[in-house]
Amino acid sequence: MTEASHLDYLFDLEQHGVKLGLDNIGTLCAALGHPEQSFRSVIVAGTNGKGSVASLLDTALHATGFTTGRFTSPHLTHLEERFCINGRPISHETLSDLAARLRDLVGELRKTGQLETPPTFFEATTALAFTLFQRSSVEVAVIEVGMGGQFDATNIVTPIAAVITTVDFDHQQFLGHTLPEIAFEKAGVIKSGILVVTAETKPAALDVVRRVSRERHARLVESPREVTTAVTLHDGFTDLELTTPRRTYGPLRLSLRGRHQVANACAAVRLLEELDVVPPVPSTAIAAALTTTHWPGRLELLAGPDNRWVLLDAAHNRAAAAALGRYLAEVYPNGLPLVFAAMHDKDVAGIIRMLAPHVTRVVCTSLQNPRAYRAHELAEVVTGVCPDTPTAVQDSPNLALETAWSSDDVVCAAGSAYLVGEVADLFAPRTEWVSPSAGRPR
Repeated sequence: MTEASHLDYLFDLEQHGVKLGLDNIGTLCAALGHPEQSFRSVIVAGTNGKGSVASLLDTALHATGFTTGRFTSPHLTHLEERFCINGRPISHETLSDLAARLRDLVGELRKTGQLETPPTFFEATTALAFTLFQRSSVEVAVIEVGMGGQFDATNIVTPIAAVITTVDFDHQQFLGHTLPEIAFEKAGVIKSGILVVTAETKPAALDVVRRVSRERHARLVESPREVTTAVTLHDGFTDLELTTPRRTYGPLRLSLRGRHQVANACAAVRLLEELDVVPPVPSTAIAAALTTTHWPGRLELLAGPDNRWVLLDAAHNRAAAAALGRYLAEVYPNGLPLVFAAMHDKDVAGIIRMLAPHVTRVVCTSLQNPRAYRAHELAEVVTGVCPDTPTAVQDSPNLALETAWSSDDVVCAAGSAYLVGEVADLFAPRTEWVSPSAGRPR
C-alpha cells in the first residue's frame, strides 16, 4: 500500500465527523501500550490563542534543553504540520508509517469488538501524536485541545500543567450557548493538583475556571494579575516590556503580530515561570520564545507576485475577527480589501460585522472543503449584514486575490483556517515581510 493511501485512510475518517468523548481514544491508547503516559505534558485549551501559546511554550521548553513534542490543529497546508518534534514537523514518511500501523491496529480492534465504532479523524491523529512522542523519547509535550476540553480526545493525558487562554463563542452546538457552559467544557482539562494558568478576564467565564480549579485543588495563576506591560505597535509589530512577580523581560519585539498576542505571551510566560521542571526554564529561553516563535497563518504577511502582499489570518469566530479588526484599524487605518471564506457552522454574520468597518471591499470565495460556504451563498450573507460594503464573488482564492489586488497592493484573507491554507499554498515557498522600516506593507 502506498504512503498516499495510508494518509487517505486518515482523511477518510473525517466522514465520521466530530464525536466528543474519551472511550475511543482510551481504547486506542490502551492497545498502543499507553504512549500518553511516556512523557510529561502541558495541555492548552481555550477559544482563541491556543496555537500561539502552544508554539511559545514549545519554543521555550526546547530552548531550555528538553526534547519536545507539539500537537496542534488544524493544519494549514500539510498534515505533518500538526506533529512536531523539537519544533519541526515530522516527515511525510514518518507520518505514513504511523498511519499504516494505526490502520492495522484499528482493524484488529474492530474485529475483536474492542472498538465499537471507527475513530474520528481527530481521535486517530491524537493517537498518532502520542505514539510519535513515545517513539521520539519526548520529555515534555505541548498538546493543543481540538475542541472544548472535558471530552476532547487530547484530555486522555494527565498533564503537569494546563493553560486556558480565553473563552468565547465558538462550536456552540457542541460546547453550550453561554459563556459559563463553554468555560466549564474548557475547564475540563484541569486535573487534580496541577498548575493552571488562564488569560481569561470575563467574570462569567473566569468564575467557572476559579471554581473548577478550587474543587480540583489545582493552583490557579491568572496571568493578567500582578503583571505590568508597556506596549507599542511599530511597523505592524508589537514592542513589549513585561514585568511579572518574578522577572522583567524586554523591551523586546514579539515575533507574533498583534496587540492580542500580549495576552498570549503573558499566559505563556507565567506558565513557564511557574512550571515545576528540572532544569527550570530560564529567562533567556522565554525571551527567545517571545522574539522568535513563528505561528503561520495568524497575521502573517506574505509576499506575492509583482510586489503585492497578502495578510493571512484565520479569524474564524467573532472574537478572533474583532482582534483582526483592531489590528487593521491601527496598522491599516484606511482599510484593506478582504478575501473572505467561511465554514457553514461559523457565525458568519458576527465575523463580518467585526471586519466590515475595517475593509474597503469583500471578495467572497469558495473553498475545496465540502463544509464551506459557496462563494455566492457567502456573498448573500455578507450583503444582508453589511449592504453598504462593496461585495464581489470569485470561485477560487486565486481569482479572489487577483480581484482584491486590483484595488490595493496589500490584501487581507480571513474567515477560515482552510482559506489560509489554500492561499498559503499559492505562495510556496513562503516569503514573509519582516522589515522594520516604516511604511507599507507592514
